Amino acid sequence: MKLQDPNAKQSLIRRLRRIEGQLRGVQAMVDEERDCQEILQQLSAIRSAVQGASLAFLEQYVSICLLENTAGDEREQRANLSRELVALLGKAP
Repeated sequence: MKLQDPNAKQSLIRRLRRIEGQLRGVQAMVDEERDCQEILQQLSAIRSAVQGASLAFLEQYVSICLLENTAGDEREQRANLSRELVALLGKAP
């Protein structure tokens, strides 16, 4: 899938690079034998960041793949369902 919105693409890339940096930081923490609580806190932050990136990508996927080639009432219904789905998945652990 090609992200059509260049701003959305750049935003997703920034998020993924930030996550990559967080992962490297945790690797260093493990190598340095840092406190377990600190490591778990960082892993939790990474999980939240991945969740956010996944939802951002899902929103783009929905708008490109599911709403494309629909019109009128059907498009509006699909758009509403898509927003509800993304919101619901955002609440999942």
